[in-house]
Amino acid sequence: MIPLNRRASLPRAGMEYFDARRKPHNVGKIIAALVLTTLCIFVLKQSPGFGGNSVFSRHEPGVTHVLVTGGAGYIGSHASLRLLKDNYRVTIVDNLSRGNMGAVKVLQELFPQPGRLQFIFADLGDQKSVNKIFAENAFDAVMHFAAVAYVGESTLEPLRYYHNITSNTLLILEAMASHGVKTLIYSSTCATYGEPEKMPITEATPQFPINPYGKAKKMAEDIILDFSKSKGADMAVMILRYFNVIGSDPEGRLGEAPRPELREHGRISGACFDAALGVIPGLKVKGTDYPTADGTCIRDYIDVTDLVDAHVKALNKAEPRKVGIYNVGTGRGRSVNEFVDACKKATGVDIKIEYLSRRPGDYAEVYSDPTKINKELNWTAQYTDLKESLSVAWRWQKSHPHGYGEN
Repeated sequence: MIPLNRRASLPRAGMEYFDARRKPHNVGKIIAALVLTTLCIFVLKQSPGFGGNSVFSRHEPGVTHVLVTGGAGYIGSHASLRLLKDNYRVTIVDNLSRGNMGAVKVLQELFPQPGRLQFIFADLGDQKSVNKIFAENAFDAVMHFAAVAYVGESTLEPLRYYHNITSNTLLILEAMASHGVKTLIYSSTCATYGEPEKMPITEATPQFPINPYGKAKKMAEDIILDFSKSKGADMAVMILRYFNVIGSDPEGRLGEAPRPELREHGRISGACFDAALGVIPGLKVKGTDYPTADGTCIRDYIDVTDLVDAHVKALNKAEPRKVGIYNVGTGRGRSVNEFVDACKKATGVDIKIEYLSRRPGDYAEVYSDPTKINKELNWTAQYTDLKESLSVAWRWQKSHPHGYGEN
């Protein structure tokens, strides 16, 4: 009798014997596969998209290649759309923590031609990833939008804001310095001013931010300014401090689609639309005892189409060894109550309002003096009808009740 362990070994021995007999035939297959693989590698190396030969990896006369950080987000996606319409080459880098892949897909469908748009999934807090992106791409300029950007959230998670805004901007600058990218358009905020004693806010207004979001942005600005003054930097820098952004693409291709868990911290326009759609029972207005005419906060609401126009004008006007700092606003303040009334008219819904106590880190009144950007960049806000901007955004919201349908 054959022991059980030997009985179990017989099929394996038989298989080994069978393989041994087929060995010459297998060797032939392996050789053929190696020849085919070598041929494929040779063909790929000759193609324009292999290795460092991609059009994105080389500078071309007459083509400006812009890195748009946070290009899957609300403002970044609209900026990317405008750049692509104006025939720029665009690389979007985003980790999709706040942005939407759906917005990128819209852009890819609109501009499918080779060499127009590429998307890179990466975290700007990862130094190795950032350096790899700069090493493999020939950027002519950077538009740095990527940032967490909610005042209320910043008071709850300050360290996250300093890391995401200040530290990540430092990594971007280091990569720009290492790879010779000289032009930076920086997305900053009026939150760096805090709560000034005088209105309207000019670029000379002292910066005394009162929340971690504003403080982190100011620190990033300071780093940018210090670096731009250093020997050999030769930087062309534009810092845009903008106010409260509303609206969406007039042609309905892009809109604002924050993640559900972020709605509590999001823009008032998003909250108004959620209330109008019935996603939430009503709108919460935080603060009714501010020293303003109706007790609610006053803000300068800038349409996203105007905002991205300012970025493109800033890019076109950027000059080596010069720094431009500009407020981007309409020059007119509107109260939260005025905004809510406009939203009711735009949506046609009698939104229920719940009045609550002030939100930590908020300020009573902020609006801009856009004189400098008007004169130096020939930029003036065109979409200043609050109801109309909200109506445009509302049309997108109604047709996209679940945002882009994905995160």
